Amino acid sequence: MKTEQILQTDVEVVSTKRKFRWSVVIWLLIGGIINYLDRTNLSIAAPAMIKDLHLSNMHIGLMGTVFSWTYAVMQLPSGWLIDRFGAKTMYSIAILWWSIATALTGACNKLGTLLGARFLLGVGEAPCMPTNAKITSEWYPKRERGLATGIWDASSKVGPAIAPPILVAIEVAFGWRALFFITGAIGIVFILIFMKFYRSPEKSKLLSKEELDYIQAEGGGSATTIETTKIKWRTLFKYRSVWGMILGFFCTIWIWNIFLTFLPLFLLKTQHISFAQLGIYASIPWIGGILGDVCGGYITKKLTDKGICSPINAKRGLIVICAILTAVVVILIPFMKGLVISLIFMTIALCTISAITGSAWALSGDIAPPALVGSVGAIQNFGGYFGGAFAPVVAGIIADTTGSYTIAFVSGGIIAGCAAIFYWFVVKDPIKE
Repeated sequence: MKTEQILQTDVEVVSTKRKFRWSVVIWLLIGGIINYLDRTNLSIAAPAMIKDLHLSNMHIGLMGTVFSWTYAVMQLPSGWLIDRFGAKTMYSIAILWWSIATALTGACNKLGTLLGARFLLGVGEAPCMPTNAKITSEWYPKRERGLATGIWDASSKVGPAIAPPILVAIEVAFGWRALFFITGAIGIVFILIFMKFYRSPEKSKLLSKEELDYIQAEGGGSATTIETTKIKWRTLFKYRSVWGMILGFFCTIWIWNIFLTFLPLFLLKTQHISFAQLGIYASIPWIGGILGDVCGGYITKKLTDKGICSPINAKRGLIVICAILTAVVVILIPFMKGLVISLIFMTIALCTISAITGSAWALSGDIAPPALVGSVGAIQNFGGYFGGAFAPVVAGIIADTTGSYTIAFVSGGIIAGCAAIFYWFVVKDPIKE
């Protein structure tokens, strides 16, 4: 018993004094921010594109749907490719691809070419989040993956948060096409730097042997993620927990896509603010998303560290609570009167939604064996975006038909609440060989 306590103390000392591993999540955070800048630029450019190219709300929603559907379908081969060829290789190819697709969007003049550019963007962005999940499983022990995931998943909120003021300023100065050219160029510069400096844990010259041992003690390290497994990729769909993750993430991404595509247009229509003001107000709700991601990861880590519950149950419990809160708040949003109260409710909604997405991504590292983390994470994301792809076009049709976003938010809130059912009653046990 004493020997075990000494070993545990030694591990804790290593974990607190040597923390190079926490610098790795910065790569994932920056890459994710760029990823979401390249998604969000459409929502900022939408008003000008509608006017300049004679588009409608439905057309903007259709572009969002084409991206989401392509992104969803490409999750399936992406997860397999990541597990087969490694995180660094696939991440590099993906960012270069989607950055070029982003720049091409700025050169489009017709709906058909715009849809083609969004299709290419969906193909390129598909490997991003599954790669992040894979790198997290390599660089962090299980107890830390919730917090690490919360940090890099916050990029999906930091991007939309900083996008409005920056991109609005660019559009005012240079026009809407410049949004796509500039964000595309940023991605190309980033991936060149990433390719030069990023290394896996075993190949890193800056990671001490003590810290590597600590990471590997709880299932981390890239060596464990390339081990063979008896489970075939196609058989993953036979597992109950995998289906729970697919359906639960669909419920979450449905409302997420509505916010991502229509938040700026919703504010312009319902709060009667100017386009210049949009740069400030459209970024505020995403601050809640950042807090939700990081705080959600921190809470699950503390619950695990204190022995209150297992890593899996900590994440499942947080998801359930946040899904119920999301449902209530989202349903109330269209009935709020006044800019301040509307922004408060949207901020709370994005906070709880983000806590769900962060925990859901971290959950893939708990449910899947090390060799299949990328695949399971990608399959969950496939479920979310394949079904959630319909959300932007449905919301766009509702807005064009009724002249209001009320039905879109009410139905979206109900769907979001159903995530609690799937993550609690269907997602339960890890995949066992």
